[in-house]
Amino acid sequence: MKYSYSLLLFSLIFWMACSSDDKKVEEIRSTNGVTEIIRNPITADGNIDTINIAKMEFVNAIISFGEANEGDTIRQAFKFKNTGKIPLVINDARAVCGCTVPSWPKESIPPGGEGEIVVQFNTAGRIHDQNRDVTVIANTYPKENVIALIGYVNPLPEK
Repeated sequence: MKYSYSLLLFSLIFWMACSSDDKKVEEIRSTNGVTEIIRNPITADGNIDTINIAKMEFVNAIISFGEANEGDTIRQAFKFKNTGKIPLVINDARAVCGCTVPSWPKESIPPGGEGEIVVQFNTAGRIHDQNRDVTVIANTYPKENVIALIGYVNPLPEK
């Protein structure tokens, strides 16, 4: 008797887990909101959806600050546009060292919308040719976009 109750309970749980509600799945897909922002462009069969994604298009992915003196702080804005079909969400932006600090919009950028990533570079202790890369991680394909701040830093005169 105990065995038949266990089997009945197991069958009921299995039946409930295997039944699906296609209407709920379709409602989730068609909802304007977070479900459309967070999606994986790689399908189960391994194909990559490069059409229905967010796309970052920078006005200039490389900006030259020209020349600066050691100890100056350089501040440049990298303007971009979301040329994709879904809202763009920037998860992170990072540089290799602490002398370069990026800041980015925390809210999503709608398709056709624009934004900017501001990069500050502290030249203290950094002299001569400089190339400061910033990796931007977003819901794009590929997920990483690299922008760069380049220029020349004149050393302080020796005393």
